[in-house]
Amino acid sequence: MARAPAQATLVIDDARVRVTRFDFAPGAETGWHVHGLDYVITTLSDCHMALELPDGSSSRVLVGAGTSYRREAGVEHNVINDGEADMSFVEVELK
Repeated sequence: MARAPAQATLVIDDARVRVTRFDFAPGAETGWHVHGLDYVITTLSDCHMALELPDGSSSRVLVGAGTSYRREAGVEHNVINDGEADMSFVEVELK
């Protein structure tokens, strides 16, 4: 069964950063992607995420509202809203 796509809204895209807000209905996904840049995520809501990884594994995590974390370029995954409520986060990619 196909999942609905998350809504991505580009906020800033300049020489130094790209900032994108992601809004997910329950069950929505980003789709498979590889991060080409280092990035920081800040959650705007509690995010019940299911993360699908290239090796076929998946994990479920709860990232509380207002939490920030960073990852380096090269991460490949599909992010799914695994909760019953909408979830949102802001991604800042470092150019």
